[in-house]
Amino acid sequence: MTDTALTDHKDTEASHRLLDHQVQHLLVAVEHELRKAPRGTSELALIRALQAPPWELIGEVSFRDPESLYPVHFLLFHVLYRLRDQLAGTGESLEISPLEIRLKPQTVVSGTGPPDQEDGLRRFYLDLDQYRMSGDRIRRMMDDFWARRPTCSPESSELLRAAEVLGFDSLPGDFATVKSRFRRFIMAVHPDRGGDTASVQELNQAFSVLKSHFRLSA
Repeated sequence: MTDTALTDHKDTEASHRLLDHQVQHLLVAVEHELRKAPRGTSELALIRALQAPPWELIGEVSFRDPESLYPVHFLLFHVLYRLRDQLAGTGESLEISPLEIRLKPQTVVSGTGPPDQEDGLRRFYLDLDQYRMSGDRIRRMMDDFWARRPTCSPESSELLRAAEVLGFDSLPGDFATVKSRFRRFIMAVHPDRGGDTASVQELNQAFSVLKSHFRLSA
């Protein structure tokens, strides 16, 4: 092994050790924060909590820049899936989605989407090689995601996007369900709880779109 290759190998090992050290700290902090929020929290609120004392485990994040947000999002979800695996057999499970992260009594396998989709998400987030991803690959991944979305009318597209903001995989069947989910999420992202104005506005807009839909459908 050449001197350059040996140096690169040592740098890689040191980077892996540092990352593993960060993951261990995050595991403790994330579980602590989730147990403080029995009704659940959102990814944004959890990031804010981990940025604040006493943890201060996450630095400044540009939430509108995918390249800046991706490593933070990936590492947080890596920790969430590891925590969920650790809870297996304890009587607790962990519901994982960007807008609803919640510890709950174990009933069925929790997560987002069908079992094959869930297994794919778990494999992706537990693979730490996915942590360091080039900006081009991040952008391609996002383009691929939107390209796979089914084509639909502008009105249907707006409804589906609004439903996604509130954590639904499809358009909910009644307004009562929308109202209940909105109230829970708006509490989780309220600035007094570590959220921000942009998230509140996004939820309000989604709620308004769905409210109009159900009012017109009645």
